[in-house]
Amino acid sequence: MISLRQVTLRRGTEKLIEGLDLRIPAGQRMGIVGRNGTGKSSLFALLLGELSPDTGDVDVPANLDIATVRQEAPAGRQAALDFVLDGDTELRAIQNRLEAAEAEGDGLALAELHGRMAEIDGYAAHARAARLLHGLGFSPETHGAPIDAFSGGWRMRLNLAAALMRRCDVLLLDEPTNHLDLDAVLWLQGYLASHPATLLIISHDRDFLDGVTSHTLHLEHGRATLYNGNYSAFEKMRAEAKLQQQAAFEAQQKRVAELQAFVDRFRAKATKARQAQSKLKQIERMETVEAAHWDTPFSFRFLTPDRLPETLVRVDNAAIGYDDTPLVAGIKLRIVPGDRIAVLGRNGAGKSTVMKMLAGELAPMAGEVQLDRYLNIGYFAQHQLEQLDDAASAATHLQRADPKASEQHIRDFLGGFDFRGDKALDPIGPFSGGEKARLALALVVHEKPNLLLLDEPTNHLDLDMRHALEIALQNYDGAVVLVAHDRHLIDATCEQLWRVDDGHMAPFDGDLNDYAKWLVNQRSNTEGETAPAAAAKPGGGGDSGRSRRDAAAQRSREKPMRNAMKQAEREMSTLEEKLAALDKELAKPSVYSSRTEAARLSQEQGRLRKQLEAAEAQWMENAEALEAERRDDDASLAS
Repeated sequence: MISLRQVTLRRGTEKLIEGLDLRIPAGQRMGIVGRNGTGKSSLFALLLGELSPDTGDVDVPANLDIATVRQEAPAGRQAALDFVLDGDTELRAIQNRLEAAEAEGDGLALAELHGRMAEIDGYAAHARAARLLHGLGFSPETHGAPIDAFSGGWRMRLNLAAALMRRCDVLLLDEPTNHLDLDAVLWLQGYLASHPATLLIISHDRDFLDGVTSHTLHLEHGRATLYNGNYSAFEKMRAEAKLQQQAAFEAQQKRVAELQAFVDRFRAKATKARQAQSKLKQIERMETVEAAHWDTPFSFRFLTPDRLPETLVRVDNAAIGYDDTPLVAGIKLRIVPGDRIAVLGRNGAGKSTVMKMLAGELAPMAGEVQLDRYLNIGYFAQHQLEQLDDAASAATHLQRADPKASEQHIRDFLGGFDFRGDKALDPIGPFSGGEKARLALALVVHEKPNLLLLDEPTNHLDLDMRHALEIALQNYDGAVVLVAHDRHLIDATCEQLWRVDDGHMAPFDGDLNDYAKWLVNQRSNTEGETAPAAAAKPGGGGDSGRSRRDAAAQRSREKPMRNAMKQAEREMSTLEEKLAALDKELAKPSVYSSRTEAARLSQEQGRLRKQLEAAEAQWMENAEALEAERRDDDASLAS
């Protein structure tokens, strides 16, 4: 058990956390929430021994194995799969010792090491690392690619995979979904739901927290409050507490007013002076009850567009890509005011490329994109943050965008994004990623767009800002095209889902739950199992017959692997349901009144997790075999 007793932590003269008492038992799954700057990451640094408390004690057992995600992007020529395998430090240590024992001919040491290798399931480590990479969006052909071949976002995914590879007692995850697309977020949520370690997760993704955590630690105004339940349960309990707090505040203010009235009335009268002094002391002794603070620091709305044409954008059979290679083709789309479109798909499928086409930054290779003459686009993409001028203030950025805007208007507008006082006039160089993201979004909002293109707008934004954006979008008159991994934002603001997959973009008939199920089916490789046979040429009966025979032979070779994958998928689904039900039971305090029952449920949980790992390894083994079979078939066809 980890324990913190009366811990106070300061940043300079500012108290981040004060008087924190916290016990974290083994197996707890805790979400840590609060506005940016409340000390969430500093709490992780305390647990890792990177910071010391200003007062109080932090007790972390010496033998506790704590894993976390490296914050700096890796580099070098090491293969991605090998980098992930390095995350399992014990595995690598055993492998090194095995090499030494073999060189020395030490049979006893070899036997012991091979025994330990079997205990930690080290012989399946390759499959486990490949499964992690696959879940996080790395295609099989990239597993052997060097780290330097990947962009920054993909390298951070490698860091996450390496952390997940490590078998540990405690896993600390600080914003693990920031560099993921929705597909990878859904996979990670499912993976963590059955992870055996104690989990502490900092996140601003409420749906992700709901799917993974059983407790919520809320940091606010230097205080930390632990709630039983996931984020939605915490939000409900906090709202109820705020209502009670508001009622107590109003009752107290009424009592203070009555006492003060008595004092004011009788202070000058000698016969009542002692009573008046008594009432004053009663007021002083009264423990202050704060008013409930419902307001967030953010309050903004999209300015009314100057024009709302009947059709903003029409795309007719467009193909887009790079270097003369189409990435997405056959795009047909009409965008009108009021449309709320979310674009779904894995990283690399072409979502951001579609957004660049709609923004006019990328011309189509084929087809046509018609933009209305009065179209006014507000485009938010991650590269917007890189284009901000670190030497300029937030006010200067807005003044440059709108030279006619008055100083008061700029001040008022930026205040809605919590750039108040000197904050609006200071150079933005020292700003956090969240503050820069807010400024970039403010610049987009101020343009009075009639078409909003938002590509991952919630990265670095805390929950209050995400909620403010949600409210603003709901009251926006123009059209919205959104790419996001925040499911709550998509659910709250979008009415149409479009999927980019396998070189095509088309409407998705269903909601995000249906999309999650579709992803599971995709991962099982049950869709598009064989490539369509080539069309027969006139008079080419021989070629046609051979193509059909080749396709039939290929299906026959693949059938055992596909069947094994389907069986493993059904088994994984059943085990995940059982584990989810078991997690709910273990989250009930009443279970721990009986040691026997708690022990039985914990043992059952461990047994099911081992079965799930075995089923997942079986699925990955057959998926890799199927991929290899298809590569061999493609190579033989090419030759």
